[in-house]
Amino acid sequence: MSLSLQNGGAPTRALPSVTTVHATSGGNQRTTRPITTGTSVLGIKYKGGVMLAADTLVSYGSLAKYKNARRLVTVNSRTLIGASGEYSDLQSISDLLVSNALEDRCTADSLYDEDNNEECAGEVWSYLRAVMYQRRNKMNPLWNDVVVAGFRQEPDGTTTDTPFLGVVDKIGTAYEDDVLATGFGAYIALPLMREKYRPDMEEGEARALLEDCLRILFYRDCRALNRVQIAKVTKEGGALVSEPYELDTYWDFKGYVTNKGEIGTDGGW
Repeated sequence: MSLSLQNGGAPTRALPSVTTVHATSGGNQRTTRPITTGTSVLGIKYKGGVMLAADTLVSYGSLAKYKNARRLVTVNSRTLIGASGEYSDLQSISDLLVSNALEDRCTADSLYDEDNNEECAGEVWSYLRAVMYQRRNKMNPLWNDVVVAGFRQEPDGTTTDTPFLGVVDKIGTAYEDDVLATGFGAYIALPLMREKYRPDMEEGEARALLEDCLRILFYRDCRALNRVQIAKVTKEGGALVSEPYELDTYWDFKGYVTNKGEIGTDGGW
């Protein structure tokens, strides 16, 4: 077979005239890094339920691009998830879980809601662990840390009084705890939550603790926002997610207003 010179002078073997090569069609595409990302998700067990909290900011690099992105999602009437990391991957996970729930409903033996057993939080957590690990093995991970909240389930499908709180990361590492935090919150908020946590906390105490941690993250994390959401799961009331609201902030701390270096500057270094 003879050699031919194409544009640019690179010697290549001549291809048959019937063969067409498309440069954009070859190879599999991979997400090599997250692009639009959300930061911390906090979770805590309290007396009678589980509560999650997150802000509504999704950043494009260092740009605070989307300020009303909701990262707390209701899976079914007794399970919640919240995720930090790539927002489009969270949407993909949410669509996957909703699709599974619809398939379970369509293939159920009964058309009545009270006869259908929804997936409990433990089942959703175990399923996500398998999904994350499978995607990691394909070298195409979902770039999220996902917190799952809800209640455990008996073999007959009845909901127990035992709350569940677990997390799965992008490579399939999974664990449970009484308090959890992802993103920058794992460094700043989690020690505060562990210090203040009690198993018999009331709902108001748990919410106040989460709001305090979100406020501190807003002060210290440049990818955080004071516009937040709170979500909870209780055995009687099911899964509920609040509308976004803004936290009160305080910027008159001495360290914020004192000129650095005492040289009469504007406070910068």
